[in-house]
Amino acid sequence: MLIQYEKKRFNKDSIDKIEKANEIIGDYSQRGYILTLRQLYYQFVSKGFIPNNNRAYKALGNVISNGRLAGLISWNAIVDRTRRFNSNSHWANPSAVLQSAKDSYAIDMWENQPNHVEVWIEKEALVDVIARVCSNLDVMYFACRGFVSQSAAWRAARRVREKRYDGKHIHILHLGDHDPSGIDMTRDIEARFEVFGERISMNRLALNMDQIRELNPPPNPAKGTDARYGSYVEEFGDECWELDALDPDYINELVENEILNLRDPDLYDEMQAKLDRHNEILDKAITEADRMIYEGEDNDDD
Repeated sequence: MLIQYEKKRFNKDSIDKIEKANEIIGDYSQRGYILTLRQLYYQFVSKGFIPNNNRAYKALGNVISNGRLAGLISWNAIVDRTRRFNSNSHWANPSAVLQSAKDSYAIDMWENQPNHVEVWIEKEALVDVIARVCSNLDVMYFACRGFVSQSAAWRAARRVREKRYDGKHIHILHLGDHDPSGIDMTRDIEARFEVFGERISMNRLALNMDQIRELNPPPNPAKGTDARYGSYVEEFGDECWELDALDPDYINELVENEILNLRDPDLYDEMQAKLDRHNEILDKAITEADRMIYEGEDNDDD
């Protein structure tokens, strides 16, 4: 949605950035993604349009902000996933609420599976990237927001304990930056589970060195102030890489493939058949509600 709120004058470099931004935004939009500013920035860096430094990031942010105010970039094109509004739900009539209930109705598609799977991602700004595949496959997902808090780790340990008592094998899939802290976060999650008496199968899906060699995302200098800097440099060198730089389709494919490897397709089909039967019942309830509403409106006219 292009809406002009202010008149702006742009130099040639800014116009060029706006045009490139719209090309990237259009490509992602066709694939069903909305970018964060950080993701857009890494697309500029990976394509060699701008250098990879904080000054370039801020400059691009200013151009994008002014481009939106000037009506040159859609207001729907960039999303801030860290700030959300909440409101109550409303419906036009009782039939509509039943339809809404059917649309949101779900059963645990992993109830009869031998594995319990969760996907944890370091950054809240990227949680919507994995939301599509996780929701479609009925797998829990969680934004750690850096190192996971003690409270969140305790609640997770209690949750997986119940699953383990049901005979499930626990699998946590983790995605994070490849930097001194991001690498250590995977170890930290596993260690926190052990503190609370739970042993889990921990799988770091990304970002790993084999993926970095394959995809060649833009590097950043590792932060020398990070307490884990020395051990990181010994193993990986003084460069680091952010998860934001990966294409969302690549991230989704990683997650989807690993989840499907852990899911029994025949057991899944059993649960799908059960869900279909339940939806048939809800369809009948909606039809009956429509009939009652229609008859009530007729009586009101008498």
